[in-house]
Amino acid sequence: MAQNDLILEVEHLCQHFSVGGGATLKAVDDVSFFIRRREIVGLVGESGCGKTTLGRTVKQIYKPTSGEVRFNGKAFSQMDKNDRREFSRRAQMIFQDPYSSLDPRMTVAEIVAEGMEIHGMYTEARRRERVIELLNLVGLSKEHANRFPHEFSGGQRQRVGIARALALEPEFLVCDEPISALDVSIQAQIVNLFKELREKLGLTYLFIAHDLSMVKYISDRIAVMYLGRIVELTTSTELYRNPYHPYTEFLLSAIPVPDPDLESGREHVRLAKEMPSPINLPEGCSFYDRCPYACEACRKNKMELRDMGGGHWSACDKARKES
Repeated sequence: MAQNDLILEVEHLCQHFSVGGGATLKAVDDVSFFIRRREIVGLVGESGCGKTTLGRTVKQIYKPTSGEVRFNGKAFSQMDKNDRREFSRRAQMIFQDPYSSLDPRMTVAEIVAEGMEIHGMYTEARRRERVIELLNLVGLSKEHANRFPHEFSGGQRQRVGIARALALEPEFLVCDEPISALDVSIQAQIVNLFKELREKLGLTYLFIAHDLSMVKYISDRIAVMYLGRIVELTTSTELYRNPYHPYTEFLLSAIPVPDPDLESGREHVRLAKEMPSPINLPEGCSFYDRCPYACEACRKNKMELRDMGGGHWSACDKARKES
């Protein structure tokens, strides 16, 4: 793979937080992965596994505790002020709650144009034209430009948030559960919009979500995260067809089948316990206490990601061996 094929490289990234009493919360713990240009990588896992923290650390909203993030081949730690300003423009974030992420005192036109004004993009007249172009691009119209966020539905507000991110002509978007706060009937519309924008604008996404069926639909590859670590990473088709890690097997078994007769007869993977505290992790594999395949070696040894073949990375292959 050529180096210029990669837009994002994450190497041994850690994001730890001091929580008092000498304790440390390892929200992101030694994570490495890469994203190719125009690729959509889904990031899934239970609430509290560190997905959002990873996304915000990649976007440099949080300064990493250790590790490195490279964007277009340049390490963030080596960027000067101008490089960081350019990174902030080229890498944008779309937030989970489309209402709280929009300033209620600003009109849609002001919200979308704000970033362009800060970065000195275009004349004032051109910015007004660009706002209308962006609204049309995300499925809104110029009539929406002078309205305030409270006048919109959740789906429309998320379209405004997408237009705001696109205003700076980004290459890369971190999408932090951008559909989880929306009605189910609207979620598919927003996901289809993301796919259309990828084709029209050549965008690359890190798409964070907990709905695996939706992630499969939009993603080229999927990373499964558990307690601060990526435990499996492969193509979306391969992950659903051939999961290696027991945690992935559990997540997939929890996806309901839209047929009452089939669903009632399905055998679901059962976990022994609830997720442990991320402040007091097990000594070895963090999934040890919940895993139906756990052995003594799992209790003692941390499992590292390794290539199982064909670009399918996993920190364990017990689910495959035992099935």
